[in-house]
Amino acid sequence: MVKRVRGSTTGRPIMVLLDLLGRRWTLRIIWELHEEAKRFRELQDAIGASPTIVNARLAELREAGLVVLDEAAGYRLTALGRELLTLFLPLHRWSEKWAKSLD
Repeated sequence: MVKRVRGSTTGRPIMVLLDLLGRRWTLRIIWELHEEAKRFRELQDAIGASPTIVNARLAELREAGLVVLDEAAGYRLTALGRELLTLFLPLHRWSEKWAKSLD
């Protein structure tokens, strides 16, 4: 069962995903984990958010199946998390081109 999310009365998966990704620090956490696993403190230092926020976002990302805690290495992206990141790469490239066009 898909949960209803703010701004959506249907709870459609795309709305759930956009709600999750739109939360402050969520995309930054995903980005920080794109190359390697990171321990909590390392991740917190990298993004500059409070421990409470980092903990909340990691819990949400774990519940969504995008991040797992590897006791030996720290937090890392799951296969779904890595797949989601690959979908962002074309958008990242486009945004670089867009930013240059604004100069």
